[in-house]
Amino acid sequence: MAGNLKPATRARGANFREHTISAQDGLALYVRDYGDANSERTPLLCLTGLTRNSADYHAFASARSADRRVISLDYRGRGRSGYDPDWRNYKPETYIGDIRHVLAATNCHRVVSVGTSLGAMLTMGLGVAAPSTLAGAILNDAGPELDPAGIARILEYVGDDTPVDDWDAATARVKTLFPSLPITSKEDWRALAERTFRIREDGKLVYDWDTAIVNNLRAIKELPDLWALFHALRQVPVLALRGETSDVLSPETFERMGETMANLTRVTVPGVGHVPSMEEPVAKQAIDAFLNDL
Repeated sequence: MAGNLKPATRARGANFREHTISAQDGLALYVRDYGDANSERTPLLCLTGLTRNSADYHAFASARSADRRVISLDYRGRGRSGYDPDWRNYKPETYIGDIRHVLAATNCHRVVSVGTSLGAMLTMGLGVAAPSTLAGAILNDAGPELDPAGIARILEYVGDDTPVDDWDAATARVKTLFPSLPITSKEDWRALAERTFRIREDGKLVYDWDTAIVNNLRAIKELPDLWALFHALRQVPVLALRGETSDVLSPETFERMGETMANLTRVTVPGVGHVPSMEEPVAKQAIDAFLNDL
């Protein structure tokens, strides 16, 4: 089978199947698979942000897996996927190749891609690399131009391998990393910390990603023109979300996106920065309406 898909397992008490898929270069990729694989509804492909992993999409996938299949994956170097011994492979071209491998292995030939931050950029890339794969796209707080201030803030912590001692310290750390998230409860901050950190062999807590993913990003002097990638989505319906106070997707870029693409629906999520969780009422209503006919 394409991608050397190992037999699926179901985590104890979980509502998803787990796959380990061998990428084109043999690296192991971890995939969560929700819902009925034989559903007639178009499957959803969930693509996370730069440092995130499939656990971020659990609530989103669970809520939408009653009538359709939902696939989410850990990019190489994140979560339960393998770390690449060559950091030069941590680049969009490789990620898109991995995604196409996962789709082939899971027999998903046409999907609605739901991309957050980096995942939105990769969704745009799929519009060029595999246009027939996309039935629609949701772009969550990223577009064809990225605000340098927000990118600088993200790069500042991505390569930091400083451990913390316990979960209280980890929770305090994520509050500083993601200050614009509308999280108010101690329990929700702790849950975010558990999706951000892993326990190292010595008992210390470290980020749940390979900090080498930052190396290629730091080497970039100037971003290429991404408008051509964005415009590759003109053939499918597109929903774009922006956090009202986002420091990654500017209001000017967001407005221009709407001006240059007639098939784009734009929704601003009030009171949220980078990135909306997509659980906000405004975001959920927009997503549900968008997916209704797909």
